[in-house]
Amino acid sequence: MPRPHPTRPQPLPRPARLAAAALGRRWKLPAPQNRVQVLRGVDIAMRDGTTLRADVYLPATGGPHPTVLIRSPYGRGAGFALSAVPYAERGYAVVLQSVRGTFGSGGEFTPVVHEEHDGQDTVAWLRDQPWFDGRLGTLGPSYLGYTQWALALDPPPELEAMVLHIGPHDLAQAGMIDGAFQLTNLAIWTDLIAHQEQVGFLRGLLRLTTAERRLSPHLGELPLQGLAERFGGTPAPWFDEWLNHPDLTDPYWDRYRATPAVHSSTVPTMLIGGWQDWFVEQTLYQYAALRERGVDVALTLGPWAHLTIDPAVTTPESLAWLNTHLPVDGAEPAPPRPEPVRVHVSGARTWRTLPDWPPATTDRTFHLAPDGRLADDAPTQRGETPFTYDPLDPTPSVGGRVLAGSAGQRDNRELEARDDVRTFTTPPLRQPVEVQGGARVRLVVESDNPYADLFVRLCDVEPNGRSLNVTDRLVRLDPAPGEEPAAGQRTVELTLVETAHRFRAGHRIRLQVSGGAHPRYARNLGTGEPLGEATTGVPVTHRICLGGPSPSSLTLPTG
Repeated sequence: MPRPHPTRPQPLPRPARLAAAALGRRWKLPAPQNRVQVLRGVDIAMRDGTTLRADVYLPATGGPHPTVLIRSPYGRGAGFALSAVPYAERGYAVVLQSVRGTFGSGGEFTPVVHEEHDGQDTVAWLRDQPWFDGRLGTLGPSYLGYTQWALALDPPPELEAMVLHIGPHDLAQAGMIDGAFQLTNLAIWTDLIAHQEQVGFLRGLLRLTTAERRLSPHLGELPLQGLAERFGGTPAPWFDEWLNHPDLTDPYWDRYRATPAVHSSTVPTMLIGGWQDWFVEQTLYQYAALRERGVDVALTLGPWAHLTIDPAVTTPESLAWLNTHLPVDGAEPAPPRPEPVRVHVSGARTWRTLPDWPPATTDRTFHLAPDGRLADDAPTQRGETPFTYDPLDPTPSVGGRVLAGSAGQRDNRELEARDDVRTFTTPPLRQPVEVQGGARVRLVVESDNPYADLFVRLCDVEPNGRSLNVTDRLVRLDPAPGEEPAAGQRTVELTLVETAHRFRAGHRIRLQVSGGAHPRYARNLGTGEPLGEATTGVPVTHRICLGGPSPSSLTLPTG
């Protein structure tokens, strides 16, 4: 049976008040309108009898209030509490709930599969609370973004605004980006979940920031099956299940998706992401789907990776969105956002506001040429650039869209010096080139093993030689199920993940090509064996063909 609800909210402790005041000044938030009181350990019954636990942050005066719901698997400690207080200080009731099977909430945690019904049941409970005025917003990053899409599968009538930071709607797609298992990201997240209730906040934060280095020896082991058990901590049976279901069309994955909500929701939605975030493609997909249907949607994309999103940007923008669509009683609604899109242009280190994304652009095409050149004109003579990928000595991953550690833009020079990496580079640019959207790559490639990958990356080479990754993509060349394996020449066409980046005058544009990026992506062992079971590897030699009637090329959408 649920415990009796606490009847008397407690004042916010003084250290929390001081921390919130300091953050409010640092983030340049509007002045607080009230003190905050907290109801801790409130029990909320679900339809199956399971009880979930929440803390409720309430304005100390007035009421009832518009309410912000935050549903999290990561606890209700200091970090998330400080994310709730700024909203409560400015007139919102904030419900911070631990999802099923985490931090005092009953039941068993299985990633995302219970969030739709548990979210609905939480809203049903809200309707009976005297401090709830009948208007609801949702808020939160990452997994907390998925819980919002899950609620929007059948949005309650009270839901008037959503604010999603770096949040996916499709966990299956997030785990198998480009058809390849996201080994680093899924391992770090699984290790986090397995240990988070066994360590304190500070130790947990240290474990997360060191996870990539700490888990690296495990990620090189074969077979991959059983990897989560080698991490220790609370069992995470889903990891091996995911390895055993590499086909994203498998009905197994249906319970890990809230995609229909993206195509049906009419709730005003703010989307905040980062160009180097694990889920940036899903953020862009969400924006395009909502915008196409005329939903009131805003998009902010910063220079961030998943764990480096800047609350000094995201908190004021989130609060402004709520103030527009979920105004506090008695307050004037905030004016609508002047333009729906705000993006940070890396390289230029500036923000731009735009009426839509992607903006209108002009294509500029470069051709892959002998001697590692990236040239305006296609080579007049045919040529080829070979390299060999050995899955037992895999090309390492550097930076990019990983969860922690080396995430984001990193110097690629050491990687590019390897024998299994090829680069094609322009001369120093006479004028800046600004990319806005998805760069398109055509590679005419001859491979001697049908089971292989290509990893393609766009880099900005500074005058001092430092090569910084801008965007990338992996493409899996394996034959489709039921298709006869066949090596040989093929034309591979792919669009790199969208970006906004300025190559400054004097810099060089570089296209980098290799056979993988391990352990960010689980390596293709070249045998066609099941991903979790394979223990041996077969190398592949690729020959990038240059020139000819349909030459290998890079096309940039330039503004």
